[in-house]
Parts: sequence; C-alpha cells; structure tokens
Amino acid sequence: MKKHISFILVLILFSHIGCNRPSSGTAEKKIILVSILPQKTFVEKIAGDDFQVEVLIPHGANPTTYSLLPAQMASVEKAVIWFRMGYVGFELSWADKIVESANDIKVSDLSVNVDLIVSNDGQGKRQGVDPHFWLSPKEVRKMAVTIRDELVAINPVRTDQYNLGLQKLLKEIDETELQIRQLLDEYEGRTFISFHPSLSYFARDFGLQQLSIEQGGKEPTSAHIARLTDIARTENIRVIYIQSDFDRENARMFAQEIKGEAIQVWPLNPEWSENMILMARLLRDHF
Repeated sequence: MKKHISFILVLILFSHIGCNRPSSGTAEKKIILVSILPQKTFVEKIAGDDFQVEVLIPHGANPTTYSLLPAQMASVEKAVIWFRMGYVGFELSWADKIVESANDIKVSDLSVNVDLIVSNDGQGKRQGVDPHFWLSPKEVRKMAVTIRDELVAINPVRTDQYNLGLQKLLKEIDETELQIRQLLDEYEGRTFISFHPSLSYFARDFGLQQLSIEQGGKEPTSAHIARLTDIARTENIRVIYIQSDFDRENARMFAQEIKGEAIQVWPLNPEWSENMILMARLLRDHF
C-alpha cells in the first residue's frame, strides 16, 4: 500500500513539473520594420516591448545608398508592418522589393500629414523633398500619433497601453522642445552652415537659417562654395556642421577656407531627445 501511494506521489510530482515547464511553442513577437534608428525609439516608447523592432538601415550606413543584406530579408518576410519615412533614398530604391518579399505587410508612410520642405529649381518646378523631418518636434508629434494608431490596429487589446505610451512620448517631446527654445531663443534669425542639409526642419522650428554646401545630393559648384565663403566671412561664421556618415574631407577644406572648424553631428542618433538638445547646444556655443 505504501509503495502504491509513493508511486502515485511521484506521478503527481512529474506531472506538476511537466505543466510548469516552458513551452517550446511560445509565440514569437511580431516584427515591425523601421527605416532609421530614431523611428525604433519612437515605436518602442509607445509599444514597450510588445514587438520586435528591426531597423533596416543600420548604424553607420548611408540612408541614401544602403542596400539590404540577405540576412535582413528573413525579418522582412515575417514583418507585419513597415514604418517608412517616405522620402529616404534607400526607401525609394527598395520599397517594391520589401513589399514583394513580405507576406501581407502593411506599409505606413510617416510623412503623411507632415509639413514637408520641398526644394524647387527657382522656377516653381519641384526637385525633391527633404526627408529629415524627424529632427522637428512639431513633426515628430504627428509621427507619434500615426505610430500609435497603427499599433492599435495591429494589437487592439493593448490600446490603453499604447495611448499611455503616446502621452509619455508627447510629454518628452514637449520638454525637449522647451529646453531647445531656452537654449536658442536669443539666437533667432542666426545663420549656420552645414555640409549636407540635414537640419532644415530643426532650423525651421527654432527660427534659424541653414545654408548647405551640398545641393540636391550633388557636388557643389565652385561658385556656390565661393558664395558661402563670402557669407561665412561677412557673418563671422567659423563652423561647418558635418553629418557623421558623410565624407568630412570637403567639409574640412571649407573650414580651412573660412579659418574655422568642422563639427560632427549625428542626426540618426537613436537617443532622440538627448541628441536634439546636444545639437542645440552645439549651435548656441558657436553662434
């Protein structure tokens, strides 16, 4: 009898262990694709860790010319949504391939509702759209709302959490904008020069004027460089801002010409708030 009872207890014990063992079939997180690092930050601040967020353009890569690696296609094929920026060079080249490779992927263009900066040829003919609107607090607010709406559509049972995440992000954006205004308010109207025109939206938000050496992704003409050199000398500009993923040699040569220096900025920094404030401080310190 005792042996029988002991046998039953052993069976119960092993049954209990089996029930508590982690299941090998645990569902994987759904994959969300984003084009650039700051987008990953925005999505995760709203969604928490509900999704696996994959960045298509890795750190250090040029967003204009980057090509997807074969290893990245596995994530593309499993993704449920792609948040694209709309006008990044990589996206224009790869959009069709991404959609073809993925199964029923939804594409959400975050440039929708954004007040875009459009360049023209001087005769009203549109030449291109500036894609750097993630450097504008005003436009990031719009992006955040779109991201929240799409997350709710994918996973409606978490609507309350996504609304909470959105409100926290909007508060962070407000606080970041306030700090930048406190840093730059007395410099409204000032001009700065960059190599690549990546700070146009930042400049528009905070009342600054950006001049850039590069025009439309093309090498600058000697006449254009001469004009900027004259402006720099007249307005006592001693700094040119260079994007971290662009060639610094041309910027260094321009800096020598104006007897100044080239300072590196990183518009694609995933630490969005900290980076925005850092750029404001760099500008303020060199006005």
